[in-house]
Amino acid sequence: MKIIIAGAGEVGTHLAKMLSKENQDITLMDSDQTKLNVIDSNYNLMTWNGSTSSLEVMREVGVKDADLFIAVTPFETRNIASCAIAKRLGATKTVARIDNSEFLVPENKQVLREIGADFLIYPEHLAANDIALSLEHNWTRYWGELHDGKLLLVGVKIRTNSVLLNVKLKDMPVEARDFHIAAIKRDNETIIPNGNDEILPDDIVYFITTRQHIQHVREICGKTKRVIKKALIMGGSRIARRFAQLYSDKFHIKIMDTDMSLCEEMATELPDCEIVCGDGRDIEVLRENNIYQYDAFLALTASSETNILTCLTAKDFGVPKTIAEVENLQFLGLAENLNIGNTVNKKLLASARIYKILLDADENDSRFYALSDAEVAEIPVKAGAKITKAPVKDLHLPFGMTLAGLVRNDDVMLVNGNTQIEPGDYVVVFSLMGTIEKIEKWFN
Repeated sequence: MKIIIAGAGEVGTHLAKMLSKENQDITLMDSDQTKLNVIDSNYNLMTWNGSTSSLEVMREVGVKDADLFIAVTPFETRNIASCAIAKRLGATKTVARIDNSEFLVPENKQVLREIGADFLIYPEHLAANDIALSLEHNWTRYWGELHDGKLLLVGVKIRTNSVLLNVKLKDMPVEARDFHIAAIKRDNETIIPNGNDEILPDDIVYFITTRQHIQHVREICGKTKRVIKKALIMGGSRIARRFAQLYSDKFHIKIMDTDMSLCEEMATELPDCEIVCGDGRDIEVLRENNIYQYDAFLALTASSETNILTCLTAKDFGVPKTIAEVENLQFLGLAENLNIGNTVNKKLLASARIYKILLDADENDSRFYALSDAEVAEIPVKAGAKITKAPVKDLHLPFGMTLAGLVRNDDVMLVNGNTQIEPGDYVVVFSLMGTIEKIEKWFN
C-alpha cells in the first residue's frame, strides 16, 4: 500500500515510523528539510522535501497512486487544502488533522468529505475523551469499548491484593472464565501469554470481557472504583482546554499555568472553570490550591518529565487518580512502571485512527487501539478468509497474535481453542506491533 504523509511534526513522524514497520510504501514529506534530516535511516521510508500546496510537488511525489494520503501539519487549513488537492489528483483515501471542533459536526464533516477530506483526526479531542474515560473507569490503566461497548478491553495494574497473583493462567482460581487475558505488560515488554504464564506484581494485564462481567474482573484484580468530582489540571495546553470544554459540566475543573496571558484567555474561554496563574511544580503552590482536596490531578504540560514528576508529587499528597501526558514514547515504559496512574499520548491515539483506516475498517462499527508496543483491532471477517478454515486451536496463528473475543449477530462471546470463526463475525485481535500485514492475510 502506498501511503503519503504530509507533515514531519511529532504526529507525522511517529506515524511514518510506525507504518514503515508494516512493510508499507511510506513517503514522508515536509517543506522544512531540517525536520526530514532527523529521520533515522534505519526506517523503511522515503522522505520528500516540498510543499503540499504545490500541485507540481504533489504530482512529483506520486499522489495519484496513493492509497492513503495523510495531512498532519500543524495548520488545519493547509491539511484540508492538501487533501482536496490529493483527492482531485487521484488519491484513494485522504486524512486531515484538524484542531477545530466545528469540523466534527456531522453536516460539516460531510462538507469536508465533498471537498476531499475523507477522514478527520483531532488529536487533542481524542486525548480529552481518553482522559474522561480514565476518570470514569478510574480503577483501570486502560479502557476500550469495542462494537458499541458489547466487548470491553481493560488494562489493570495488578497489586499484591489480587487473587491472580503468582498463579499460572491455566490454574486461575475463578469459577467462571468470563474473561480472556489477551496480553501482559511487564516492565517494557508486552507478552501474548499462554496457559503456563504467570501474573507477577506490577504487571499490567489486558482483559477482554463483556459489560455484565466487568465487576467480576474488578473484584479479582482487587480494585475499587471511586467517584471523581474534582480535577486539578497543571498546564493550559490544547488538550487541557479541550477537556475543559467538553467536561466542565461533569467535573469541577481548576487549571493552573505559569503564563498570565494564557490564563486570561482561558478565563474568557472557559467561564465554568477555575483558572489560576501559578507553577504546579511548586509544592507550596499546590498546597495553597488545596491539592489534597482533589479527586484527580492531570499533568498536561509540554514536558513529559515534568508531568511524570508532578504526578508522583500529587500521589504523595494523597490524590487518588493521576494522569500524565507523556508524548515522549521512550518514557512511556518508565511512566507505566511508576505509581503515577494513567498516561495519555496523542501520537498513539492518532495512530490508532490511522491504523483503523489502513485496515479498511468501517468507521461506524469498528475500533482500533494502539498501545505503546501492541495493537488491538476489531476486524470484520470476510467470506473465504483464512481465519474461517478451522477451529482456532488448529489455525496455528503466528507468534504475537491472539484472538480474544468476537461479535456474531449482535451476540458477544469469548474465543477459545474450539471456537470456529465464521464470515460476518467481528473478531477482536490482540497483536504485537508490526504484525498488521499478518493480520490482513488472515482476514482478507
